[in-house]
Amino acid sequence: MFRKQLVGHIFGKKSFLCVGLDPELSKLPSPIPRTAAGILTFNKAIVDATRDLCVAYKPNLAFYEALGPAGWEVLSETIAYIGSEHLVIADAKRGDIGNTGRLYAEAFFQQMGAGAVTVAPYMGRDSVEPFLQYEGKWAVVLGLTSNAGSADFQQQTGSDGTPLWETVIRQCQAWGTPENLMFVVGATHPEAFARVRQLAPDHFLLVPGVGAQGGDLAAICRHGLNSEVGLLVNASRSILYASGGGDFAEKAREEAGAMRDGMAEVILGLGV
Repeated sequence: MFRKQLVGHIFGKKSFLCVGLDPELSKLPSPIPRTAAGILTFNKAIVDATRDLCVAYKPNLAFYEALGPAGWEVLSETIAYIGSEHLVIADAKRGDIGNTGRLYAEAFFQQMGAGAVTVAPYMGRDSVEPFLQYEGKWAVVLGLTSNAGSADFQQQTGSDGTPLWETVIRQCQAWGTPENLMFVVGATHPEAFARVRQLAPDHFLLVPGVGAQGGDLAAICRHGLNSEVGLLVNASRSILYASGGGDFAEKAREEAGAMRDGMAEVILGLGV
């Protein structure tokens, strides 16, 4: 999906919601069989309930890989079911070099049909570049993640006092453009968004950590918006598991709708 299309969907739907498709067998609602086939049924129900409320879906590969070969089939069928009107972000966190990186990009973009892949940049430029070679596709580079362990490396400062995550965001911009490169910035670091926007004013930011992890949407928007919104705010558990019963799809829609309503107010406030 090209940037112009993504921005058009955001303003058309008045939403910058990304729904994380992280189905866990033990958490599936009671009517859904706890099997690979059940996960596909669950995913389709969630997609049907939220299509008009979001602009992107983000399946995390771990939840599919854990099922073995059947999980890859579920992922492939889920991506096909979503279709081309939403950006599909394969949350794979790949980051290898040479032929390995090239084949990872081929796997997700050509074989699986994803529109974006999350990428770990810590092996350098040649671990990111393979994902920047596809027109209309995105590399989503890990910048400042939402987990507590981000303090171990990402927030460590060098001799000049600059944290590592700032170096990553500054350096990676030389490898791609706002048309094919996004950054992950966690909602649990709202104070960092103003600095991120100084470093990368035009790039889209994928923002996990809203919902179950407690991120504050208002604070993110206050510091992270640009004229084209520039944010994809992801929510997974708070939507997927809004109910454990037969009304799970309806409750998922309610949760997603509440988030979309807040986003609509933000977009209208931009006056664009």
